[in-house]
Amino acid sequence: MVQATRTELEVRRRDVLGKKVKQLRRQGLTPANIYGHHVESLAIQVPTDDLRHVLRSVARNEIVYLRLDGDEPRPSFIRLVQRDAITDAILHVDFYQVSLLEKVRMNVPLHLVGTAPAVDMFNGTLLHGLDAVAVEGLPTDIPMHIDIDVSGLEQIDQSIHVSDLALPANLTLLTDPELVVAKVAPPAVERAEEVEEAVEGEVAPAVEGEEAAAPAAGGEES
Repeated sequence: MVQATRTELEVRRRDVLGKKVKQLRRQGLTPANIYGHHVESLAIQVPTDDLRHVLRSVARNEIVYLRLDGDEPRPSFIRLVQRDAITDAILHVDFYQVSLLEKVRMNVPLHLVGTAPAVDMFNGTLLHGLDAVAVEGLPTDIPMHIDIDVSGLEQIDQSIHVSDLALPANLTLLTDPELVVAKVAPPAVERAEEVEEAVEGEVAPAVEGEEAAAPAAGGEES
């Protein structure tokens, strides 16, 4: 699913730097930076309430159009959000400005949808092996997420690989196609029995080895 609505955020140039940014936060402003390819790094400030709303409503791989001091909007991605470890308050944000005509590389989240029949029929466990895949494409072509239909997993040990994903033709997949996205594992009881059998099969030779290492009764050690 590609971003359907356009998200804009009003920002201002920032002169307050270093430890003095605490003053900005008390005024309801969050310090931030814009950087990017062929873009000079720029210190900005964002109204904290507006920023919270944007962070709640867009994903990391969705474009946010930054309107700096009323200029033309700058298409950007949210690259880093620093938060207070105790209060979870937003401390700083990095925006990565892009060109809509140049390809970018992004991680796209994978969402499992549907029900795997092998889970109900054979008491299997659905394992989610991969949370995201890396793709390359124009910023406006990057999907917010990719849905993976698991309704075709009808047998135990059946799996879906990255190579099985149906990506739009305008995207290039960068993740190893052999990686497993989802798999139905055997019931926990079967897995425990397999481990127990493997352990029992490794026990035998210990006594024989100990006897060979011990000196013969009544003999002398060399």
